Amino acid sequence: MNLTESFQFLNFKKRIGTKSLVVFTQQLSTLIGAGLPLIKALRALHDQLEPCALKDVVAMLANEVESGANFSEALSHFPKVFPEFYVNMTKAGELGGMLDGILKRLSEFLDKNQKLRERIKSALMYPAFVLLTAVLILIMLMMFVIPTFTSMFSELGGALPLPTKILIATSDIIRKFWYLIPFIPVVLVLLYKFLIKSPGRRLVIDKIKLYIPIVGVLVQQVAVARFARTLGTLLSSGAPILSALQTVKNTVGNEFIGRAVLKVRDSIKEGETVSGPMETSKAFPPLVVKMINIGEETGQLDKMLIQIADNYEEEVDVAISGLTSLLEPLLIVFMGLVVGFIAISMFMPLFSLVKLIG
Repeated sequence: MNLTESFQFLNFKKRIGTKSLVVFTQQLSTLIGAGLPLIKALRALHDQLEPCALKDVVAMLANEVESGANFSEALSHFPKVFPEFYVNMTKAGELGGMLDGILKRLSEFLDKNQKLRERIKSALMYPAFVLLTAVLILIMLMMFVIPTFTSMFSELGGALPLPTKILIATSDIIRKFWYLIPFIPVVLVLLYKFLIKSPGRRLVIDKIKLYIPIVGVLVQQVAVARFARTLGTLLSSGAPILSALQTVKNTVGNEFIGRAVLKVRDSIKEGETVSGPMETSKAFPPLVVKMINIGEETGQLDKMLIQIADNYEEEVDVAISGLTSLLEPLLIVFMGLVVGFIAISMFMPLFSLVKLIG
């Protein structure tokens, strides 16, 4: 079994999380910075790791380096553990003789990205929990409460109002096919993954995301923060701007913005600036374009990009807080409308009966 086959086997056993990768990168940077040769540093990290997929990967990396391969070349054999930008930055560090410094920047970059993802997930946990609870309550009402009223209406006879008919039909469908309900989220996720497999469909979907009220702003801010953080880190590490932009395209997380990045790369090949094609693409906020233009003019593009990333990550925090506080009343209003519809639908036949009796 060769190196690639070994990794594929390991990948089925267990994925390596970003937190583990951050710790590995930090520790490797510290050991190399202390003067320890790369092979000995890898062996030392391997010895201190508990049995896991990362321990096996580090062992194979050490073997590769010991056999004469460059560290970046060995890393490239594990694309699902070490992303493209990780390999490119490591290669730049090897060429410039500053591998420890590059690894330190990498660990900081990975840590910031991980914290950003965690903030987004934690902010959405409560609204998701409330929505799930509301859906479960509605299902219980449809399965156990509505049928009681349905049998009562059957005994009374007479024509039922349209809202009541809709409610009863919905209740009947849920009672008959309740076992399919848990599969609905799975089907939706699989459908989404199928749709985004095609670059053309993904482009349309990612562009639509940017125009969704409230959410679109957050999507753009996250994408811009990733763009600026990745490109700024790569450029400050000595990576060529053309290869850096290609790497950024694959990490930005939005096909529409990613294609705009490729247009920037193609324009730079023809001798244009970075900010010019960014402005014409309409994928980036005007302030970002202006700041990048200033960074180009002052020769501090990498520092300006890092500043943009810091600013936009702060804006993401504010946007997430605003979105969370907005979702709560929206969920309450949604539940109120649904419960109100159910109550009106149930009592309309009773009101009609009272009028007939009167």
